[in-house]
Amino acid sequence: MRPEGNSDPDLQCPVDHQTREKWLEAARAKNRQQPTPSPPASTPSRTTLPPPPRSTPHPTQPALRFSLDALSWQPTHTSPAAPRRSRNQPPTLSTDREISTIPRATSPNTTNKPPNPAELAATPPPPPPPANAQSETGADPTTGNWIYPSQAMFFSAMQRKGHKPSARDMPSIIPIHNAVNERAWSEIKQWEAGRGSAACGGPRLVSFAGDSKALTPKARMLGWLGYEAPFDRHDWVVDRCGREVDYVIDFYGGKGGMGKGGLSFYLDVRPKVNCWEGVKMRMERAVFGFAEA
Repeated sequence: MRPEGNSDPDLQCPVDHQTREKWLEAARAKNRQQPTPSPPASTPSRTTLPPPPRSTPHPTQPALRFSLDALSWQPTHTSPAAPRRSRNQPPTLSTDREISTIPRATSPNTTNKPPNPAELAATPPPPPPPANAQSETGADPTTGNWIYPSQAMFFSAMQRKGHKPSARDMPSIIPIHNAVNERAWSEIKQWEAGRGSAACGGPRLVSFAGDSKALTPKARMLGWLGYEAPFDRHDWVVDRCGREVDYVIDFYGGKGGMGKGGLSFYLDVRPKVNCWEGVKMRMERAVFGFAEA
């Protein structure tokens, strides 16, 4: 999901809709496992009330209630009933957005000089973005970090893509979506620890892409051995002081399912072996483990 060239300028998330359905299924299972609290047992008390006054029913006659203060029946003052929401009326969803802990890499071209016609002619057109690529919405002006979408953004984007989202699911999807992304970034920082990015403020996320149908070689090999296939796969590009490092992430459902700890997901985060740097990082990980930050 690289930021360039997508028709969803208000949605920012590295996870596609198939993954969100997986999260939603887990969230619903968690809610089903929570027992419904039973009301506390109490000893019923007997209270003898005088009968209400008899009167001829009238359409405008207010309802009566017995007042324990005045020990008599009093008219009930009720406010007009709130208008019911139409089935076709869109629900009210939160527009609040959470700022992630993931720093956003800025463009290295900081000059304001526009390219000349010759440079424009020599520049090849950008490749088409993946099917589920999300357009960038900028960074938080204070922290410079990526910003997660709000419930309303999520709902609208899924509708535009032809999905049939439920407004009731948005409060469950958004926290899971944000937490999984934070976990992925935490593991990337472990890979990047001690590799020079601290000199320029730490690693930063350049772009991301996702394709749940494209299995990584490792996931395909594990499938041949009988292991469960990941339900999603993402490719993140990380900036390390001007050097871009490619990472791949496989998303698996946790073995424990819905345990006491809540939702369970396993993320297999690792650098790609499309260059010598990725091969070296994996070899060092296999021999020495993660370097201490």
